[in-house]
Amino acid sequence: MLMRVLVFAGLTVLVATQLPAYLQDRTDTASEKPSQAASLEATRLAVAPQPVAGSGQAILKADGRGHFIAPFRINGKTVDAMIDTGASTVAINETTARRLGFSGNDLNFKYKVNTANGETLAAVVMLDRVEVGGVRATQVQAMVMKDKALSGTLIGMTFLKQLGSYKVEDGQMRLSQK
Repeated sequence: MLMRVLVFAGLTVLVATQLPAYLQDRTDTASEKPSQAASLEATRLAVAPQPVAGSGQAILKADGRGHFIAPFRINGKTVDAMIDTGASTVAINETTARRLGFSGNDLNFKYKVNTANGETLAAVVMLDRVEVGGVRATQVQAMVMKDKALSGTLIGMTFLKQLGSYKVEDGQMRLSQK
């Protein structure tokens, strides 16, 4: 029971501190003109995670706000996500969970969590695999929240603790497989 309380407390802090900036980035992108959107897409491709020579590593470049946002492969599907070293778990919204293959039977929204948008219910799921660049983790626990409570995907410690190491230096995050 204490573990659940700690997980929810960590998730609450994560969402309260990181979600507003993440949502602002997404809002800014959505309101851009077509030429600016094309430029943003080119930038996104330029900062995509790069596998490092020798498998099992990836380097992610920070965006303008210092966030590490990259296309991850979760259960075989591409999902844009932000790494948050202060988050205790991976957090995804309901739409993403359904796209990843979780049905209504899998999503038991019974855990109360507080977010920047208020109190909501969350479900716990197990992701078969989470990949970025040349790095892969399996059996990663995640919290699923309603779309109103979480618009994006956050990659927390349930992914990061499976790695051999992660390091931030000179605007880059280096992830290394165990």
